[in-house]
Amino acid sequence: MKKIISTSKAPAAIGPYSQAVELNNTLYISGQIPINPEIGKIVDGDISEQTEQVFKNIAAILEEAGYSFSDVVKSTCLLSDISDFKAMNEIYGKYYSANQPARAAFAVKALPMNALIEIETIAMKLPDIRPVSASLP
Repeated sequence: MKKIISTSKAPAAIGPYSQAVELNNTLYISGQIPINPEIGKIVDGDISEQTEQVFKNIAAILEEAGYSFSDVVKSTCLLSDISDFKAMNEIYGKYYSANQPARAAFAVKALPMNALIEIETIAMKLPDIRPVSASLP
């Protein structure tokens, strides 16, 4: 069954979409931009500061849904300037230091609210499978 995930610890959707949707042990997180949810505005700062805020937002949504960064299997990074790739990658590596997810990164013409970065995330949990013990006669 499809479950809508929402938390006040991440920015509210700025359009007709959900922060995240869970279906069949897979969590689809909408692209997160560097909005500070406490003030509802893009954080001041460079790509590093904006990337940190994006990861804070992703972390809040993962936590609300019962997932963690170790469950992330795919992310898509959108940058308003490809020259920010190296600095973004340094912050990204702090969150995915082992068992890194698959990733795509693109430069785009513009992002909502003039953000420097947006990251979309997919996380997955394996179903809880318990061994069946057989009764011997």
